[in-house]
Amino acid sequence: MEKLDSSRPHGGEAHDPHGGLGARLNWLRAGVLGANDGIVSVAGLVVGVAGATTDRFAILTAGVAGLVAGALSMAGGEYVSVSTQRDTERAMLRLETQELTTMPEAEERELAEIYEDKGLSPELAAQVAREFSAKDPLRAHAEAELRIDPDELTSPWQAAWASLLAFSAGALIPLLAIAIPPTSARVWACALAVVLGLALTGLISAKLGNAGSLRAIMRNVGVGSLTMLVTYYVGLLFGVALG
Repeated sequence: MEKLDSSRPHGGEAHDPHGGLGARLNWLRAGVLGANDGIVSVAGLVVGVAGATTDRFAILTAGVAGLVAGALSMAGGEYVSVSTQRDTERAMLRLETQELTTMPEAEERELAEIYEDKGLSPELAAQVAREFSAKDPLRAHAEAELRIDPDELTSPWQAAWASLLAFSAGALIPLLAIAIPPTSARVWACALAVVLGLALTGLISAKLGNAGSLRAIMRNVGVGSLTMLVTYYVGLLFGVALG
């Protein structure tokens, strides 16, 4: 009985020696993206306010509010998203458990077909399926058919905390860079800090994805610079209007 989405290949790895590494890289990539969001979001906010006023307290208030709101929003969104994924994984495991209870022979044949599709001979595939099914049929089907480790389901709380911390760390870069320097240099100092931060996150994301570093860095820095430029002039216009 086929339960896999047609967009992904039939079956999966029964044992992935690099599975733990892949999971860690996914978390690291998510953390880098969260930090990148924090840099761009709060940089646009504080630079926009700096364009409207030179009041350090007003700029800091806006930046801290943006940091808190953005971090909580990221954490909440990640929690909801990963909770939905975890519920889906549990539902798939319950269905698989039911099928293994009601039709074990058919499920064993299905497992053998998965190994055949991966290149094993019919005889060897049947033997592997029979031995895995005798030891732990649910784990065998979960890993080969569903690509799920029953003992390591996704954690919504872990995802939420990772997003909150990553966004906050990124947001601190423009917040501190615009708060510490004197009034005449604060926008330029913030811009320089943001460019360096975005270049770093672009480089790390490119390395994690085995992509070209230069293009990723230029894309990251370009988007962040455009955000700061637009919000600064919007704030400047509001400052002139209010003045």
